Amino acid sequence: MDRRTFVKSAGVAGLVGLAGCTGGGPSEGGQEETTTESGGEETTESGGEQTTTEEEMSGPSANVGMVYALGGLGDKSFNDAAKRGVDQAESELGIAYDEAQPSAAEEFPQFQRRFAQSSNPDYDLVSCIGFAQASALTETAPNFPEQNFMIVDSVVEQDNVASYVFREEQGSFQVGYLAGLLTTQDFSAGSGSTNPDQKNVGFVGGVDAPLIRKFQAGFEAGVAYADEEISVDVAYAGSFSDSAKGKEIATSMYENGADIVYHAAGGVGLGVFQAAKEQGKFAIGVDSDQSITEPNYADVILASMVKRVETAVFTSIENVVNDSFNGGEAVTLGLEEEGVGVAYGAELGADISDDIKAELDASAEAIIAGDIDVPTTTE
Repeated sequence: MDRRTFVKSAGVAGLVGLAGCTGGGPSEGGQEETTTESGGEETTESGGEQTTTEEEMSGPSANVGMVYALGGLGDKSFNDAAKRGVDQAESELGIAYDEAQPSAAEEFPQFQRRFAQSSNPDYDLVSCIGFAQASALTETAPNFPEQNFMIVDSVVEQDNVASYVFREEQGSFQVGYLAGLLTTQDFSAGSGSTNPDQKNVGFVGGVDAPLIRKFQAGFEAGVAYADEEISVDVAYAGSFSDSAKGKEIATSMYENGADIVYHAAGGVGLGVFQAAKEQGKFAIGVDSDQSITEPNYADVILASMVKRVETAVFTSIENVVNDSFNGGEAVTLGLEEEGVGVAYGAELGADISDDIKAELDASAEAIIAGDIDVPTTTE
């Protein structure tokens, strides 16, 4: 059993706490390694010799429970970014973790409670990924005042909850500005090209919620900063996982003249990339550098609005390990804190001119200085 796996029993997800570490395979010398217990300490026998590692003697530096957002792992975007953060903490800080992937919002409180109630292991931190968990956590946290929680993308005002939010509108302004500059030019790279006579771009959101509207608002403002005459098509998929819907929406936008479509829709974005490739147009990814996480579409992904969820996850775990948990605080990460930004496509980034990149750099500096006020809501 993988120690990071939840098992469902009788239709209800149950937590399985696993003690110790999973054993490795045969050693290089061909002798199989076995684990035994000696005097309460776990030891390893290999070739007749016993060794005891520091981690086996003391255990992990912390135990962390991860409750992911809807859409789950493998979205090559938001949830996968959160996982990179906990994996980094495992590698650099010596923590251990278990994870849960709710299939519906109704499961959020169940997983939050199961981690909080567990005594084997006793979780030092429960990480709640995504704004949709805020309501459940508002109910869960007061019932477990000794349990440390963190949440990404929302603020829960409880002394045992550390909240991390991002200025998604700032990063979205940057990629909107990029899209606006390119749609007014005759630009070809990879498998895509623009038609400067039409000056049209698109935005695909996942679930229509205030947080995703921040992405839309920033993107539209960035496009208008390039040229107020550019039209922006907007549609919401009503999902963070329905890639077929994403493809349907994006295909319609491309057929209606959009050169570039930006998505803030998790796994729905795969369909946007598929449509871009089929239509010979461009797309912009979100949260992670999707030209790397979706390499099959690197020839149409101009850039990604990276939102460093992994930074929030790692920082919150590091705080717990260092006994400096910041419960009751809300941390905001924007351009100035390098919490959001633009990652140019691994394949297409070199084709974007230095002049355009300089324009984006200047706009970022203006936003940080307060000379550009980026909206957080749509009209």
